[in-house]
Amino acid sequence: MSTPATRTERGRAARKRVPRSGHAAWIPAIDRQDPVAVLERQGRDRLPELLPIRYGRMSASPFAFLRGSAAVMAADLASQPHTGLTVQLCGDAHLLNFGLYASPERTLLFDLNDFDETFPGPFEWDVKRLAASVTVAARENGHSDAKAHRAALEATTAYRTAMRRLARMGELEVWYESVDAESLLPLVRSARHRRRVESSLTRARRRTSLQAVGKLTELVDGRRRIIHDPPLLEPAGAPDMASLRKIFSDYRSTLSEERRLLLDRYRFVDAARKVVGVGSVGTRCFIVLLAGRDDDDPLFLQIKEARKSVLEEHLPHGPYVHPGRRVVAGQRLLQAASDIFLGWMSGPQGRAFYWRQLRDMKGSADVAGMPPADLTAYARLCGTTLARAHARSGDRLAIAAYLGTTDTFAHAVADFALTYAHQTAKDHATLSAAIAAGVVRAAPGE
Repeated sequence: MSTPATRTERGRAARKRVPRSGHAAWIPAIDRQDPVAVLERQGRDRLPELLPIRYGRMSASPFAFLRGSAAVMAADLASQPHTGLTVQLCGDAHLLNFGLYASPERTLLFDLNDFDETFPGPFEWDVKRLAASVTVAARENGHSDAKAHRAALEATTAYRTAMRRLARMGELEVWYESVDAESLLPLVRSARHRRRVESSLTRARRRTSLQAVGKLTELVDGRRRIIHDPPLLEPAGAPDMASLRKIFSDYRSTLSEERRLLLDRYRFVDAARKVVGVGSVGTRCFIVLLAGRDDDDPLFLQIKEARKSVLEEHLPHGPYVHPGRRVVAGQRLLQAASDIFLGWMSGPQGRAFYWRQLRDMKGSADVAGMPPADLTAYARLCGTTLARAHARSGDRLAIAAYLGTTDTFAHAVADFALTYAHQTAKDHATLSAAIAAGVVRAAPGE
């Protein structure tokens, strides 16, 4: 391992490749691909009957478009010089991919919570995606460009401050660092925002498998079954059911011994195909209902198809060939604590999947309608959390040295984010025009 001085110097040397002020620029490349073409290429191997739902959800607003267009932004970021300071990227670090969940010790944590696109790459790509999502959300909420810029600046400044603090800490201290949800309340200044946070914590604690049973299942001839709500939730057919039972045993083998023992105490009850998210719509996703001691002891697992990260075509090869293993390994590396049922396997036709709990006290912020002060406070929290995740996997001393003690990088990324928010609005308009012209079909309100 290099000395702290060598690592620090490596970070300072990166400023010569990419000056911190250079991150402000966003000029679309002359050969920039049409965003709709990028989305259509992504959809070629997805379930065609679900693609209209994806386009419908993305067309709802510029922020919804940003959520579903990680591939578009990945190509845009790849067209610019980067620092070469590599971390395990989330790959899709927008505001709604942070949230609450329960640790194995049943502590409610705040952390990154989506890893479908995780991949090793330059740290600033995650920071720029976060900042861009802040400005897009702010403008959508009716905030001025000045206030949107300020919120992005606060997020990026919080990232720098946290990274420099983490650079002074020991390895185990950094590894065990986490954001306990209860510790958020003292940071909230306004009474209104504090009530909002307290309400989010209460809702998250209620989101368990037991609560999901009441919402997602019904009794049919005395047996518990997942409800039929097409096209968003449909019972698995006989072929899918047979495949799920088979890959269940393969998934089991990727768990540690004590967790396999725990899983073996549950029995398979039912399964269904479920539409989730925005960018993920069209990929194969199922939920499985298991029962433990009795029917009042349920466990809902989610099986989600894992595909190549949108970052892979722009970066050197990563350490994992199997996309499901990439997602699981990335989540375990970035999160302070991860789901005990997180695992991966291959399914029919060689498709890759990963498994996790469907609901384990999960919750996310409702950024729609957040006033400027609340959005800025939330952006700071996300910036701090992102730095902690990056510090676990990257060279925090080098990144801290690159960022330095001034706000040069933060201002530059905030400038980029505001310009990119305008680009996102244009791309959203391009999608809307394609839908109106019949180039792509969108299902409204799904």
